[in-house]
Amino acid sequence: MFSLQTMFGKSDKLFDLLQASAEAALDAARAVDQLADNGDRAPFMATFIAARKREKELAGQISEELANTFVTRLDREDIEAMNSALYRIPKTVEKFAERYIAVQSRIAGIDFKTRTALLARCAEVVNEMVHQMHHDLKIEPMRKMQEQLQALEAEGDHLLLEPYRTLYLDTDDPMRALLAKDLFETIEKAIDRCRDVGNVIYSIVLKNS
Repeated sequence: MFSLQTMFGKSDKLFDLLQASAEAALDAARAVDQLADNGDRAPFMATFIAARKREKELAGQISEELANTFVTRLDREDIEAMNSALYRIPKTVEKFAERYIAVQSRIAGIDFKTRTALLARCAEVVNEMVHQMHHDLKIEPMRKMQEQLQALEAEGDHLLLEPYRTLYLDTDDPMRALLAKDLFETIEKAIDRCRDVGNVIYSIVLKNS
C-alpha cells in the first residue's frame, strides 16, 4: 500500500489542503452543535465564521493547486469530487445556522441537540477518513468508517421521522411545526453531505488500492 503523500508527490500540497478542509468542516459542525446546546450566538458566530471563511479559501486553493499541477497520482476528477463534497458540509451547516438563529424564539424547547450531535459525529468520521488516507489506502479501515457513516445517516433518517408522531400531529401552532420541520430536514441534509464525502473517499480507495 502507499500513502497519499507518495501518490501526490512530496512537494504536492493537495493532501494538506484536503485535510485542512475536512477539519474546517468539522469545526463548523461542532460550532452548530454548541449553538443548539446553549443557544449562545456569540461564541458560535466567531467559530463558525472563521471555519466557513477557511473552507471557502481552501476550496479555491485546492482547485488552483490542481490546475497548476501537471501530474497527479489520483484522478483529477476524484480530487475535485472530494473538494466539492467537503465544501458542501459547512455550506449546508450555514443554512441551518442562519435559519435557526432567525427563528430561535419560535422553536424554544424543541430538541435539536440530538441531531446536531449526530452531525458533529459524522463530521468527525469524515475527518478520520481523510486523515486515514494520508497513511494508507487499505480498504478494511475505510470500509469500517464508511459503515459508521451509513449507520449514523440511518439514525438521522429515523430522527427525521420521529417528530411526525408528536410535534407535527399534536400541535396548536402549525408555523412552529413547519419551522422545526425545515430545520430538522436541513440538519439531515448536512448529515447526507458527510455521507457523500465518505462515498467519494471510499470509491477513491477502491480504485487505487
